[in-house]
Amino acid sequence: MTLRLHDTASRSIREFVPITPGRCGIYLCGPTVQSAPHIGHLRSAVNYDVLRRWLTRSGYEVTFVQNVTDIDDKILAKAEDVEWWALAYENERAFADAYAALGCLPPTIAPRATGHVPEMVELMKRLIERGHAYDAEGDVYFDVQSYAEYGALSGQRLDHMQGDGADDHCKRDPRDFALWKGRKPDEPATASWPTPWGPGRPGWHLECSAMAGRYLGRAFDIHGGGLDLVFPHHENEIAQSKAAGFGFANYWVHHALLNLGPEKMSKSLGNVIDLPKVLGLVRAIEFRYYIATPHYRSTIDYSEEALLEAAVGFRRIENFVQRAVERVGPVDGLPSAAFTAALDDDLGTPAGIASVHEAVRVGNAALTAGDDEGIRAALAEVRGGLEVFGLDPLSVEWAASEVGSADDLRSTLDSLVKVALEQRQAARARKDYGASDSIRDQLKEAGIVVEDTPAGPRWTL
Repeated sequence: MTLRLHDTASRSIREFVPITPGRCGIYLCGPTVQSAPHIGHLRSAVNYDVLRRWLTRSGYEVTFVQNVTDIDDKILAKAEDVEWWALAYENERAFADAYAALGCLPPTIAPRATGHVPEMVELMKRLIERGHAYDAEGDVYFDVQSYAEYGALSGQRLDHMQGDGADDHCKRDPRDFALWKGRKPDEPATASWPTPWGPGRPGWHLECSAMAGRYLGRAFDIHGGGLDLVFPHHENEIAQSKAAGFGFANYWVHHALLNLGPEKMSKSLGNVIDLPKVLGLVRAIEFRYYIATPHYRSTIDYSEEALLEAAVGFRRIENFVQRAVERVGPVDGLPSAAFTAALDDDLGTPAGIASVHEAVRVGNAALTAGDDEGIRAALAEVRGGLEVFGLDPLSVEWAASEVGSADDLRSTLDSLVKVALEQRQAARARKDYGASDSIRDQLKEAGIVVEDTPAGPRWTL
């Protein structure tokens, strides 16, 4: 079975056939950096990180482009006491740090909108020459009626659409959208660039077509983003790119949203939770497990209860990995046939993680029986699946996050628990089972579980 993905444009699950055999180009709509990230943004990053890892595991050479929108109406509006570019850069770094904290691989390139104005100007010239765009009072607009397929991605008819109400006096049709915005008198000079139509700055939609073409070519494999971007953003990207004569994306892979209550998590709605708050409840690797294991097209309704339950589920896997490595040493990961079939079926992460849990169950039975070959086989399957999810606790990215203060804390805790376990062993030796059980119960109340093994007592948090 080969990889199949749900394509929003065809409304079907299609077999993935790359333009160039053995290679895959992905463009993911990245953040608009008017403020720091919330956990809804991070679901997007983790979902496409899993897709990228699975493509790499399947033998593809992946070029992963994730843009940064660093000039926008919202950025200018929020930059009251600082330069707009300083605000944008501060938040860009916050996004990068959050991605790294969750173990996301860095993109092949993360192009900024402000660094690609020449490509945008060339694209606008081409659209005007082909009769699909026009300038008006320093702005440049796309003529939606000139492109017959407008609305196909989102399944809408042009005669059922309305404009956004912005600058309608400049437009030929209220439904036309801005490719370029002329500089307004109250905007800083640093937020505009010279063009044949006057100084100004890019529209949101134009930049993605220009940057995707710059780094992936006129036709590429996969375009990603949230379902909330299908219209108007991705609809407009398709229109301006194909009207310019470019093939653009072969597959449109959209992820569902992370909701807080009845609505999506959104800065504009004010119902956001940031990563530091979540990391006060669980570790970064446990939060990644929470957002990586549901299917990417399934909505996540965030709750602390579900988050904590997911953390417990991951710890069961992690506990097996630690015990197995103590017994047989590290084993290279090799995904099982069940895991491979699940991920090839539209990135079926729920079935994939279920196969990992099944391997943990088999591995725990092998540990109990002292079956080293069974332990190695189970550990290979578990690590193989966890590597694709970006959740292998033995990987360099997560091992590095555990060094320093965490190691110091565990060493201190280990010494204290060792004293208590020695007292418990002494009580058992003198047949004072009441005292022995009391020590064990006190440790349990403190969150420390003691397991008696043939090699002696073993504790875990």
